[in-house]
Amino acid sequence: MEKFPKIGLPIIIGVVILIVIIAKSAVTIGSGEAGVLYRTFDNGVVTDEPPLNEGFHIVAPWNKVFVYEVRQQELVERMNVLSSNGLDIKLEASIWFQPAYESLGKLHQEKSEMYKERVLLPAIRSAARSVVGRYTPEQLYSSKRDAIQQEIFEETQKFVVDQYIQLNEILVRDVTLPPTIKEAIERKLRQEQESLEYEFRLVTAAKEAEKRIIDAQGKADANRILSASLNDQILRDKGIEATVKLSESPNSKVIVIGSGDSGLPIILGNQ
Repeated sequence: MEKFPKIGLPIIIGVVILIVIIAKSAVTIGSGEAGVLYRTFDNGVVTDEPPLNEGFHIVAPWNKVFVYEVRQQELVERMNVLSSNGLDIKLEASIWFQPAYESLGKLHQEKSEMYKERVLLPAIRSAARSVVGRYTPEQLYSSKRDAIQQEIFEETQKFVVDQYIQLNEILVRDVTLPPTIKEAIERKLRQEQESLEYEFRLVTAAKEAEKRIIDAQGKADANRILSASLNDQILRDKGIEATVKLSESPNSKVIVIGSGDSGLPIILGNQ
């Protein structure tokens, strides 16, 4: 019993040391994350091996693991940029990005965990200023929004393509013009819309008038053809045919008085 403390104390100390070592060595990589291993006594950041993936890992206690989120992320940036005529424009954009997984070690070594502030944001700002500077406020407000968005993406891509960053999309969320410029553009757009509506009404009226002229011309041509085809014999035949039909009617009392050798009969009745 007297020897137990002398034997048990080193064991307890050893167990404690082992627990501390395991605690220091255990690394858990969460969902959507990856780890960059830093070997303190072996050339520092590991760049020639894949990053540590999700799950539990044991590393030497003197080494470090830097954890990065490798899922798609969103960064919202609000900028003041100048249009082609020097007016101040406020632009708000969403950047969808993620670090290049296979190059995560190089990203950490060259850009560090602040790669967004050091690389991505300066790139998007520079691209936005370059692209917006090509357009007038009116183009920014109306017809060129999609084109500007695509051009900003392409310009930013040129900056980050070799920076171990995967750029997925850039969305222009809002373009804010100075109030006086916005009102002037809206007023001009309303006037253009009213002008288009007036032109449409004129075209519609002209087409309706043309349709009526064509209808009238058709009727005139038909009457002219009909008049040219009529003669006395046809008129007498039509008159006789009509007289016969009237005489056959059970509800008619018909009196026929001859109007001459070549004239049509006169038909009188109470119906």
